[in-house]
Formats: sequence, C-alpha cells, structure tokens
Amino acid sequence: MAILDRQDHGPVARLTLNNPEKLNALSDAMLAALSETFADIAANDAIRVVTLAGTGKAFCAGHDLKEMTQGRQAEDGGRAYFADLFTRCSKVMTAIRDLPQPVIAAPHGIATAAGCQLVASCDLAVAAHDTRFGVNGVNIGLFCSTPMVALSRNVPRKQAFEMLTTGSFIDTDRAQAIGLINKAVPAEDLDAATLELAETIASKLGAAVKVGKQAFYQQLEMGLEEAYDYTRDVMVENMLWRDTEEGISAFIEKRPPEWNQA
Repeated sequence: MAILDRQDHGPVARLTLNNPEKLNALSDAMLAALSETFADIAANDAIRVVTLAGTGKAFCAGHDLKEMTQGRQAEDGGRAYFADLFTRCSKVMTAIRDLPQPVIAAPHGIATAAGCQLVASCDLAVAAHDTRFGVNGVNIGLFCSTPMVALSRNVPRKQAFEMLTTGSFIDTDRAQAIGLINKAVPAEDLDAATLELAETIASKLGAAVKVGKQAFYQQLEMGLEEAYDYTRDVMVENMLWRDTEEGISAFIEKRPPEWNQA
C-alpha cells in the first residue's frame, strides 16, 4: 500500500499516514507524499474538508532519525541535507494552512516532535484518549525549533516553552486545556467523531468556509485595526454573494438554503 493512503468520502478527503513500522515518521517519502497530495486537494473544488490520521501504534513520531543520521554522512556533515529537510517539512506544514479546505488531525498513540507539529499545524484536532503529545527533541540534544513555530501559535507561551525545554509528554486532558486539540474521544470512536466533525463543516457553504479560513490566518498576523479593516472588506464581499443572500433569506423563512455554489 501507499505510504500515504487517501480515501475520498464525498466532500471529505481522508488521509492516513501509512508506515506503521516507522511509527509514521515524516521521512523523505512521507513528506513528498503529503506535499503532492495537498497540492492535488488544493486544486479540487469537490473536496471541502480533509482529515489526517495514522495507522499502527502511533499517529506520527516526528522525523525519521535513521534517515537523518544517513544525511550526516555527507562531506559537509549534513548541513545541506538538513537545511533541505527542514525546508521541505516547513512547506508541508504551511501547505496545511494554505489549503482552501479545513484540515482535521485525528491523532492517537503518540504525536511527538514533528508529529506534534503536524497536529498543531492542522486547523482542528480530535484525539483518541490514549494520545500523548510532546516536542521531545531536547531529550536527545536537538531543540524542536521548527515544531516550536506551530506549537507556539497554538498554545500559551509558558505552556509551549515548558514542553520544549522539558521534553515531557502531555496527555489529552492537558492538550485540550491548553488548546492543542479540540476534544478527545475514546479510541474506538475516533474515526466516527472525526468524520462527524468533517461532515458538519462540509455541509456549510464551501466558498464561505474557504474565504473564512484564509481570512482567519491572515488577520492573526495583523494589528488590531488592520485586522478589522481587512475582515470588514472580506465580510462586505461575502455579503454580496447571491448564496449568502439566499442563506439569510432561508434562515429568516426557517427553511434549508438552496445554494448554487459548492
């Protein structure tokens, strides 16, 4: 089977990291598969939501340390390889943010280092109760600097810094409390709960969700007044859509909307 499995269920693309022998590590092959698949989904208007899960005992154990060790054998000690690796990984993470469709992570087992970064990079996360999260590189002398970017944009600073400097795992209760995940469910309910959330989002006007996701991340990088100016313009354009007019009329008339767009 492919290292990244994709199954489309109507408007929901369900992706599964599929290299359980290596705990679904973000190897060169896995990064390439994710990059290619995200590019394909971005261009597919029929897909409205993406879910991301993993097979085997773990969601994702981060980078493939054996591959990284091999990369160190180059004449420059691995400098060029490591720079390229972390660049490719960062592009995969930012591709999630740039996708028009919301992405829901569905971690179980462990999500550590770049695996935790993957969860933090997704727009939403539903986890199995047994999941542990960590940015544990410091335990082997490698500070998780690139995972820190996504983590520190998801959770409060002191919580992120504690995770980064202690290398300790946190459970789903704490992960939910600090905002890394939306909720946790029993492991046997993970697929159903993730799909339920995906289908709820997919039932909305896709164009509105698309423009909303883009605006959400854009305004986060702005100052307060700039953010209000920007989102004002987004809402003006959104209000002028015929489908939005129909949605408002349907709400007032207490009937389902009849949208023309996906």
